[in-house]
Amino acid sequence: MRRWTRQEVAARILAGETLVVYNNQLLRIPPTWLNAHPGGSLAILHFVGRDASDEMDAYHSQDTMRKVKMFVVGTVDMSSDGWEPFQPPIMSGWARKPASDGSFTWHHEATSISPTNLSSEVLLIHNANKAASEQHQTYGPSLADLISPPSNLSFPTQAKHSAAYKRLHKRVIEAGLYKTRYVTGYGPEIARYILLAVSSVYAYSSNWFITSAICLGLLWHQLVFTVHDLGHMGVTHNWTIDRLVAIILADFIGGLSVGWWVDNHNVHHLVTNHPSHDPDIEHLPFLAISTAFFNSLWSTYYKRTMTFNRFTALLVSLQHKIFYVLLGFGRFNLYANAYGFLVRKAFDHRKARGGRWSWWLEVIGVVFFWCWFGAVLKGCGSWTTALTYLLVSHLVTSPLHVQIVLSHFSMSTDDLGPTESFPHRQLRTTTDVICPSYLSFLHGGLHLQVTHHLFPRLPRHNLRKASVLVKQFAKEQGLVYAEFGFIRGNAEVLGVLKNVAEQARIVGTVAHTEIQEAMKKVH
Repeated sequence: MRRWTRQEVAARILAGETLVVYNNQLLRIPPTWLNAHPGGSLAILHFVGRDASDEMDAYHSQDTMRKVKMFVVGTVDMSSDGWEPFQPPIMSGWARKPASDGSFTWHHEATSISPTNLSSEVLLIHNANKAASEQHQTYGPSLADLISPPSNLSFPTQAKHSAAYKRLHKRVIEAGLYKTRYVTGYGPEIARYILLAVSSVYAYSSNWFITSAICLGLLWHQLVFTVHDLGHMGVTHNWTIDRLVAIILADFIGGLSVGWWVDNHNVHHLVTNHPSHDPDIEHLPFLAISTAFFNSLWSTYYKRTMTFNRFTALLVSLQHKIFYVLLGFGRFNLYANAYGFLVRKAFDHRKARGGRWSWWLEVIGVVFFWCWFGAVLKGCGSWTTALTYLLVSHLVTSPLHVQIVLSHFSMSTDDLGPTESFPHRQLRTTTDVICPSYLSFLHGGLHLQVTHHLFPRLPRHNLRKASVLVKQFAKEQGLVYAEFGFIRGNAEVLGVLKNVAEQARIVGTVAHTEIQEAMKKVH
């Protein structure tokens, strides 16, 4: 088997090949699989030139990993501490796009910036220079673009964390925590779903519309937790079965797109809390959890500039005051993102595995949802009652959105570079919400986000047992396992929002003053 040097790997990446290191082996991902990858292409592109062993083992079953052999092209030169990572081209603003002749060429869609000369943090701003972009499209990135920026992290220490995580993962597997608890886990949940559905129907037939709307909203709120498990292949561990059930629950009953959620959520898990790459913290013009967003960053997920202007500064300066109002309407934002995704995929001829049948089934599911839910609204008798039913049923789901942001909004948004290990990154950017076991159903068990981020495929009902092992691991490795109570967690998030809001207010005031002074000079 061929042994690849770092120079050879770098040269092939610059030539446009997608190369990833896995357990000392070099994988070459062909364009056909890059586009067919069920987790989306970005999940792979963020690890070009890096050792993705921990992430791949965490996100894929052992059966799936056996198929990786077809992509192996050799082994790589490793240092005593492992593979020293390159900076993936996408993280410095480079992307491969199809040309008119069907081939792929480099495109410089964004320019990297670093807050300080000694910082490993790399953010992206849109490359507005069209001529330079076209020139770069011909020549592509250079070796300098692949060199990781300076980092305060110790590579040997990060390698030690990675080795310890592998041992932890083995303990989790041996403890049988990947086995789904169908009866004791999902049994009570299914009973709860049926009770909420029957209650909603009965209340509606009795003209208790508000009660019916509340029960329906609670049903949607609870179903999301199971859809989450299915999206991670954490129920039957079979992609086709889990996706089929997920579409029934998410699209037909909830009106959302599980395909969009998986595409979005996988990226969030892999580049958690990165301002330029994590779609789950990219909420301009309404919310910003870091002043990094004041730079009008380029989003590699949404492929657009998150513009920060006077209007955005005004909204962000009020974010801590309107935070819960925004979350109250969070489900409407999910509709917009989900349907936008389905529309984009309609014109995508390179759909992921199972993309054709699942896309059509999702479209049918969404249409079905609005038919039955539209009939429910029409049956309310008047437009005011229908509007009330619509708002109440959707506002009831808002605690779910609060829970989601508590797990990340108060945590670090720094980019410590590709040297950072998978466990270090997840523990640094994620926190648990402390909750007694008898109330965990309100959070769906997903208040244990730290453990979930380390083991995303782990069945939700086993997270509490696994968290005991994770806390032990964190203590042994000198890592912080963050956890807050619900009230304190809200206070921490509001504190972050208020701090950014105050700085946004200053930025807005300075901009207004500069405009006034410029106008005076003109006159």
